[in-house]
Amino acid sequence: MAARAGVSTATVSNALNGTGRLSEQTRQRVLAAARELGYAPASTARALARGSTGILGLTMTTFGDLPVPYTEIPYYAQLALGAMAAAHERGYLLTVMPSSMSPWMWLNTPMDGVIHVGPRAEDPVRAILRERGIPMISEGRPPEVSWRDAWVEADHGAGLRLLLDHLVQSGARRVALSLPVHDDAYPHLIADAYRSWCDEHAAPVLVEEFASLPDYFTTEQNAVSRLLRHDPRPDAVIGVYSDSGHNILAAARQFGLRVPRDLLVACVSEDPDYATTTPPLTTVSLCPDQVGAEAVDLLIAVINARSGVARCRLVEPMLNPRRSTRYPAR
Repeated sequence: MAARAGVSTATVSNALNGTGRLSEQTRQRVLAAARELGYAPASTARALARGSTGILGLTMTTFGDLPVPYTEIPYYAQLALGAMAAAHERGYLLTVMPSSMSPWMWLNTPMDGVIHVGPRAEDPVRAILRERGIPMISEGRPPEVSWRDAWVEADHGAGLRLLLDHLVQSGARRVALSLPVHDDAYPHLIADAYRSWCDEHAAPVLVEEFASLPDYFTTEQNAVSRLLRHDPRPDAVIGVYSDSGHNILAAARQFGLRVPRDLLVACVSEDPDYATTTPPLTTVSLCPDQVGAEAVDLLIAVINARSGVARCRLVEPMLNPRRSTRYPAR
C-alpha cells in the first residue's frame, strides 16, 4: 500500500487508524490504495492492539414509542450502507442500533464511538449517549450547537438553491415550499435558505407548514392544497421529505392540474421510484452514502483526537432533473 500511494508505511498506518498529522489529500490517497489492493484490516486484532472494542455505533433518533421504519426510508438506508462500508474499510465493525432500545441497552452496548442520526431539540438518545462519555458525532446539525459538537450534514441550503435556480430556468416565477414542522434543524435550514433566495430574487414567499408526525402524507397533501388555492396560484411546488413528491402529485391531481404543463413539481429525495412516476419527478439527492462515509471518518478523527480537523463537514447535493420540471413546447 505504501508503494502504491507513494508514502511511508508509518503514513499508511496513520491514515488507516485515523491518527497522525496528515493532509486529507494524503489520507484519501492511502485509502484509495487500500481499496485498489483489496486490503481489509483484521478488526479483532487491531481492536485488541489499541485496547478498544473495534465497534462503532450508528443510532437513529427516537420519537417515544412511535416506531419509525428507518430501513425503509431510502435516505437512511443508503446512509447506513455508506457508513458501514467506510467503517469496514478502516478496520471497524459498525452496529446499527434500533430506534426503540431501552436506556439500559444504550448505556451498556460496547462501542468506541457513536454516529447519532437526526438529533432533535428534546433528544433522549443524545442525552443518554453523553452520559457514557464516549466520542459522538451527529448526522445533521444539532438544534442547539455547543462547543463540543461535531457533525456531518448535506448542504441543505445549497440543495434547495439547486432546485430553485433550476425551476426559474424552467420558467417558474412563483415557487412555493411545502415545509414540515419538526424539532430538528432541517426545516429551519430549509426555511432560511428559501426566504434568503426569495429576497435575493424579489420573489414571493409562498410557504405552507404541515405536521410531520405521526404521518405526514395527509397533512402535507392538505398543505399543498392550501398553496394551490392561492390567487395567483404558484407555478411550481417544492417538497423536502422523501415522499413529498408523491404527496404533491396527489394534491395536483385533486385540483385537475397537469404536471408539468400547469404546475412544476420537485422534491428532495433519494427514492428511485421518482424515475418512473407520471411524469418522472425532478429530485435533489443529499448523497447519503457520502454523508455516512464522512461521518465515519470524522468519528474516527474524534476518537483519536486528531488535530486540525474541521468539526463540521458539508456534503454537496446533486440535482437530478426530470420531466416534472420541463414545460412542454407550446
